[in-house]
Amino acid sequence: MPPLRTALLQSSGRPGSVAGNLAVLDEAAGRAAGAGAGLLVCPEMFLTGYALGDAVPRLAEPADGPGAAAVARIAVRHGIAVLYGYPERDGERDSRKIYNSAQLVAADGNRLANYRKTHLFGRFEREWFTPGEHPVVQAELAGLRLGIMICYDVEFPENVRAHALAGTDLLLVPTAQMHPFRFVAESMVPVRAFESQMYVAYVNRTGQEGEFEFIGLSCLAAPDGATRVRAGHGEELLLGEVDPGLLSASRAANPYLADRRPGLYGALG
Repeated sequence: MPPLRTALLQSSGRPGSVAGNLAVLDEAAGRAAGAGAGLLVCPEMFLTGYALGDAVPRLAEPADGPGAAAVARIAVRHGIAVLYGYPERDGERDSRKIYNSAQLVAADGNRLANYRKTHLFGRFEREWFTPGEHPVVQAELAGLRLGIMICYDVEFPENVRAHALAGTDLLLVPTAQMHPFRFVAESMVPVRAFESQMYVAYVNRTGQEGEFEFIGLSCLAAPDGATRVRAGHGEELLLGEVDPGLLSASRAANPYLADRRPGLYGALG
């Protein structure tokens, strides 16, 4: 199976402007596809911007809303799968509930998976969003099993291990990581990739947005603990290879999952 070339879009786009963010996405998708990428990963809340305040309800939309349709058209136009973050209104059960979500759209425009952030961070998120209840959401792409998390979720090792046990090969983590937590991007994410034997695409916002200063430092971490590509602090489009051969070899050499003793961990709750 050939490697999946994966593009990481480190950008805050045009906060507050869905049309502006779709234009940024369209341009990045064209560049990524032109460089041979089969998947483009965008940051947390990329469709709208992150620091929205009381504009969250106005900009939220269902998973099959107009933003999703626009992203699908971009994916089809450039022949590339896209993972993007957005505020999701529950269009089926309770329209008052809004989730911090990420959706994966295939190159043919079909929606493959939608994930709702399970661990909300800080006052802003807890004020406006409802936590999701499904920690493991997956989809198949290019022969790989992809999983989705959002930002703070990856800082809980139990979360990532659940994905490992479910067979996730590449964990997509759109994020809005801010100052002063750069150690998460620099140290924690590569450790998560190694201890759970998977690739992790960690894709951040950048620059000042409202009260938040986003640090960039997006990366593609490999199961051998190496960081294959790493961004700086500014706008950047990274390209990295997710290699199934390296994944298999690393899992054979590092049998964490086989050596687990789950009976000892019951006290963790």
